[in-house]
Amino acid sequence: MRLHKGKKIGALLLACLLGAGLATAQAGVIKVGAIFAVTGGASFLGGPEARTAEMVVEKVNAAGGINGDTIELIVKDSAGSSEKAISFAKQLIEEEQVLAIIGPSTSGESMKIKQIAEQGKTVLLSCGAAEVIVDPVGPYVFKTPQKDSFAARKIFQDMKRRGISRIAVVAGNTGFGKAGKGQLLKIAPQFGIEVVAAETYDKKSTDLSALVAKLKADSGIEAVVNWSIVPAQAIIAKNIRQAGWQVPLYQSHGFGNIKYVEAAGAAAEGIIFPAGRLLVADSLPDSDPQKELLLEYRDAYQAKFKEAASTFGGHGYDAITILLRAIELAGNDRDKVRDAIEQLKGFPGTGGVFTFSAEDHNGLDIDSFVMLTVKDGTFVLYNGQ
Repeated sequence: MRLHKGKKIGALLLACLLGAGLATAQAGVIKVGAIFAVTGGASFLGGPEARTAEMVVEKVNAAGGINGDTIELIVKDSAGSSEKAISFAKQLIEEEQVLAIIGPSTSGESMKIKQIAEQGKTVLLSCGAAEVIVDPVGPYVFKTPQKDSFAARKIFQDMKRRGISRIAVVAGNTGFGKAGKGQLLKIAPQFGIEVVAAETYDKKSTDLSALVAKLKADSGIEAVVNWSIVPAQAIIAKNIRQAGWQVPLYQSHGFGNIKYVEAAGAAAEGIIFPAGRLLVADSLPDSDPQKELLLEYRDAYQAKFKEAASTFGGHGYDAITILLRAIELAGNDRDKVRDAIEQLKGFPGTGGVFTFSAEDHNGLDIDSFVMLTVKDGTFVLYNGQ
């Protein structure tokens, strides 16, 4: 998809993206690649990300572009396939000669193309959440979702407050699931929590009742943590409640799309998970530095696409706006854009306020998360009860 038109962008977004908006003597076209899982099992992630990036670029171009240059967004649908992501990354870098790539949607895809971006000296702003994408730091690789270790810590903080000490961990067999499971197992002892069962299920699972029965047989399990980005996270919630097991169910930050709640139905009630503030923007105080941006993005997205905004679309928003800000500062030069991103301080996004450095290519701290729960089929701030 090559995008060149749209409507006038809002004043806040203009201020973030375009600054003074000084035109260059000779306007040009800046190619930006995007790899998103628009279709397939990860489409709950990639669909909103792609639509968001397209919306932002349309508005920026309609407002005059960046320093007079038009942004050409070239979107590739990986359908969540690492093989397709690899092929598209090479094509975008070698044939299209893009300035940078935003995405992919999943951690597994991101890890597969990380080295390709590094070898091609092309900025990659991943929308995958696994911490290993930026740890160890690669000079050209950044990511916008919050760290999975922070998500694990937020979950364990609540468990410790509630006196929960023996838990089960389940995860999908994806890059995100594997990384998150590793973080949970690593961090749990720091909070005095024992993981008595750690299971992995197939991402294509349609029935996890056998796994649930196995866990339920251990009467000592006081809570379950599911770490997933696939539809099976709704299935495990259903199977737990169908088994009559009233154990507290925590999800990862991969639960931040209302479509997962809709898929789980009544079984989603009471699920607890860490997320950015986008899903509860109306509940934030007016003094919150993100609130105005969150409301503007959410309302623009929902008006244009007639569906609820999600944290995943927010990751796409952050990736494209961070890149556009760097282009405004550095122009159409890969190395200078890379440096500009690394030097961004206090940049407001949907996932938090980003401050990057040579040592930190995520730029968010643990306070970028709040704890949410599901009440009456909607996301609300979790009050600890």
